[in-house]
Amino acid sequence: MKRLSIIYIILAFWLPIFAQTPKHEVRAVWLTTIGGIDWPHSFASTPQSVERQKQELRDILDRLKKSGINTVLLQSRIRATTIYPSKYEPWDGCLSGKPGVSPGYDALQFAIDECHRRGMELHAWVVTIPVGKWNAAGCTQLRKRYPNMIRKIGQDGFMNPEVQQTATYLADICEEITRNYDIDGIHLDYIRYPETWKIKVSRTQGRQYITNIVSAIQKRVKGIKPWVKMSCSPIGKFDDLSRFRSNGWNAYTAVCQDAQGWLRTGLMDELFPMMYFKGNQFFPFAIDWAEHSYGKIVAPGLGIYFLNPREGNWTLETITREMEVLRQYNLGHTYFRSKFFTDNDKGIYDFAMRFDQNPSLIPAMTWQHSTPPSPPTQLTIGANSIAWTGAKDRSDAPYLLYNVYSSRTLPVDISDARNLVATRLMEPQLTLSQTTDGRYFAITAMDRYGNESQPLQSHSQKQTISIPQSVKMLPCDGKRVTFPDKDSSLDADVITIENMQGRIVASRSYKGKSADVSKLADGMYVMRSVNRKGISHRLGYFMIKRKL
Repeated sequence: MKRLSIIYIILAFWLPIFAQTPKHEVRAVWLTTIGGIDWPHSFASTPQSVERQKQELRDILDRLKKSGINTVLLQSRIRATTIYPSKYEPWDGCLSGKPGVSPGYDALQFAIDECHRRGMELHAWVVTIPVGKWNAAGCTQLRKRYPNMIRKIGQDGFMNPEVQQTATYLADICEEITRNYDIDGIHLDYIRYPETWKIKVSRTQGRQYITNIVSAIQKRVKGIKPWVKMSCSPIGKFDDLSRFRSNGWNAYTAVCQDAQGWLRTGLMDELFPMMYFKGNQFFPFAIDWAEHSYGKIVAPGLGIYFLNPREGNWTLETITREMEVLRQYNLGHTYFRSKFFTDNDKGIYDFAMRFDQNPSLIPAMTWQHSTPPSPPTQLTIGANSIAWTGAKDRSDAPYLLYNVYSSRTLPVDISDARNLVATRLMEPQLTLSQTTDGRYFAITAMDRYGNESQPLQSHSQKQTISIPQSVKMLPCDGKRVTFPDKDSSLDADVITIENMQGRIVASRSYKGKSADVSKLADGMYVMRSVNRKGISHRLGYFMIKRKL
């Protein structure tokens, strides 16, 4: 029993590295523009400085894409100021260095194009209630036009959630973005009462005021483009739980934010709760979000800024444990914020490269539309490129996206994220970095709601298994498989057993002469050793073929 316990402890540390990542999962990041704290770090006023600012964003997006990020929440309305030309509000100064002055290009349009080019979603992050310092450009303009809509608290201005004009005005802002840009989502931030606001109405009435704002925006956005996701970033603890208190800081009671209700009633498609906590202030509340997701998407925000010694000096393990639990409960994960992530504070970027080693697709909005496109019908394979045609959309969205899968076995298993080669392609073609020889492909079409078609397989032959001649078959009598002689240089104490699709189906201690495989189904398997650093070596193949 003691020996078995040691094996379980080893596997607890090693198997997460090799566990198959889910095919559908939101992996997001907040990319902040206020003060240029994430981007930009230089001002644009000339063609050269515009290009420098653009290249900085390209570099950030390349890093995000490489780490598996599939959703970028870009701060687009900052404090009653914008990073795009708006008929309602002035330019923010983060781009040109001068409030109200254009940088010479449309930063939101540029970011959308660059994200889509990399197969990532771009959600326009709209800061709602706060409008900045009382005498700043955005707040000054708003309070002159709508004096009853803006309230001063300390040195800052806030939109009054208790007047109808606030809901109408914010809906105008979100409609402008939705009409003018090919965004994938409207992400509402600070859609709540400010913590400094002395709420004089009942909490029930307060929640209704905030919900009215959400409803006004949702109706306007969905009436134009129903495939655009509605989301917000609620306080990370929804409310007190029966066994765990929120210590007075929660969404539902403290700031009148009925985020779970918005999921239930369909006002929201997705939530990014700001879960910048740890221990019992994180795990029970994360599970509560999972249990009240109502089939929608939830990707809690992680306070990775606390990894920085100047912010909190958390250990990396604090965040990685949270990520593992979120995945266990089928929740996504979102990093706050981009610079701490790409700067690799405490190694968080390196961990994400392993944790999210395979691409993932965003779950489909089946509650909005559930009919998938028809698959492509014709595939052309070149020496290092593929192209396809024939897919047909069955939604009301303007165009299709495409996913490419590849493996060395047939049929290509599109349920396995490890076979994903490219996601959300906007053109029906792909140039590969290597030859197509010896590989099979499957192409699917996907609508803007995320519904995926059946695959067009590149080959229709029955699956064949090719075993390299240099690898010997390991003896197996259907009950036990015999190990090859152990190579001391491998320093391995654990073996994994994979099926021919590369999925781990069992693990065993690398001790003795053989291992029990009596509970595995008939078929061909691969045995690999795993050392303490997580490095794997193929030991050989074996077949289970029992007599009837």
